[in-house]
Amino acid sequence: MTHPYFPVLILFLFAGIVVVSLLLLAEKIGPKKTNPAKEEPFESGNPPRGDARIRFPVKFYLVAMLFLIFDIEVVFLYPWAILFRRLGIFGLVEMGIFLLILMIGFVYVWRKGALEWD
Repeated sequence: MTHPYFPVLILFLFAGIVVVSLLLLAEKIGPKKTNPAKEEPFESGNPPRGDARIRFPVKFYLVAMLFLIFDIEVVFLYPWAILFRRLGIFGLVEMGIFLLILMIGFVYVWRKGALEWD
């Protein structure tokens, strides 16, 4: 009798073999010529402008991190929604507490001005 994850292992091995073989095939038969036009950075068909090493404000990173945090928290709503009837009133109360804590964090971040984009 095999392990229940044996087909997943076979799938990963097959995917790895396909990736390695395609990379080797591209290396062997792909074009080798380079020219200055191919060496330039490409920005959606427009010639690049300015320096690529510009400074972004801290607010940009703060909003990005807060978006990720709240976005990941919302993912926990999907399993709860699927098992809503099976969890009953206990699941409803637990999700209510979870959402209350999430809303308190959101209001705190909002009041601190972390979501202001100036």
